[in-house]
Amino acid sequence: MRLVHLADLHLGYRQYQRLTPGGVNQREADVAATFRTAIDRIIALQPDVVVVAGDIFHSARPTNQAILHALIELTRLREELPNAIILLVAGGHDTPRASEMGGILRLFAQLGFNVVDRRAERVNFADHDLSILAVPDVPGLVRPALTPDSSAQFNVLVVHGMIEGVLPASAAMADRASVAIPREDLELARWDYVALGHYHVYREIAPNAYYSGSIDYTSVNTWGELYEQRVSSVRGGGKGFIERDLASGRHTFHPLPASRPLVDLPPISATGLSAAELDARLSAIVGNVPGGIDDKIVRATIRDIPRHIGREMDHRPIRDFKRRALNFQLDLVRPDVRHAHGSGAPGRRPSLNEMVREKLLARPLDAEIDRAALVDRAMKYLDEAQAIVPSTALVEL
Repeated sequence: MRLVHLADLHLGYRQYQRLTPGGVNQREADVAATFRTAIDRIIALQPDVVVVAGDIFHSARPTNQAILHALIELTRLREELPNAIILLVAGGHDTPRASEMGGILRLFAQLGFNVVDRRAERVNFADHDLSILAVPDVPGLVRPALTPDSSAQFNVLVVHGMIEGVLPASAAMADRASVAIPREDLELARWDYVALGHYHVYREIAPNAYYSGSIDYTSVNTWGELYEQRVSSVRGGGKGFIERDLASGRHTFHPLPASRPLVDLPPISATGLSAAELDARLSAIVGNVPGGIDDKIVRATIRDIPRHIGREMDHRPIRDFKRRALNFQLDLVRPDVRHAHGSGAPGRRPSLNEMVREKLLARPLDAEIDRAALVDRAMKYLDEAQAIVPSTALVEL
């Protein structure tokens, strides 16, 4: 019994201002092309079950273009795999905030797809001896007991939401889920497989429980997502989907090629450099990008740059970079500001880490809480967050 698990398609996702010759937002077209590639590969695998663990669309009110593309590809999947189970579970992006408004996935239910989008539901497939308990991301959801069906040979739990305590703090803050489940409530050992959606990076929660990650870069913090992939211990943990054999436990992550390269350039320190020297250094690192920056998504960061130096930089090459790339983002990070203290002597403003550490060291705690462990955990979360977005203000030219 082979199951394919994918999630976070975000069809209809739009970003930047570039359009295709046909007038479609370029990133929306990129994501649609990635989904088409995913369907091609799933058809080639010929699985028995396909589970989409939420966020099929980027918006609860997707465009006609996004709906049509989803309909074409999902219909193709059903026609090419006529005996396979196809289950669509709603994520937060698929779900209207107002309960009286019908969700878009109702359309696919009317067309014969298995859809769980309003409440948690157990779906049984007697011919496959399979039971799936699906938990969509719905505000105010009454969560059922997360227990398998003892009468079925195979039991799968599908959840779109946040498993508490297992995701980086930056990911949890970037896009909160309505459904948040303590890890112990999942009773992982009782399931043949747990398919998770919401977190956009492929991640193992347990040997039988995984976030499949998204199929493309569609989160609100693309650069943070790229960083989390780089520091992940999972080799090849980029974008893709999972193939799982429920009988043997054999597990394969199938990576999908990036629809468009993301290039996070090495940061530049502005300390001691003039505007002209920064212009030259920026042009040099841009010029060293393999294959150039044309039509790519690029970020450059200059740290410790005083405001007046940023104003003096030559904007002409920067405008050219913006013209060539699909998107060129230049982040200018100002240096720590020095203030005069009461004695009149200059002093450095405490860093965010120093301020948090000082507060935690002075804060009253319950006796059973290990203060040192709490401080260490807080510093770890801050380091993760600042590796993604610097704590000082960002200014884009």
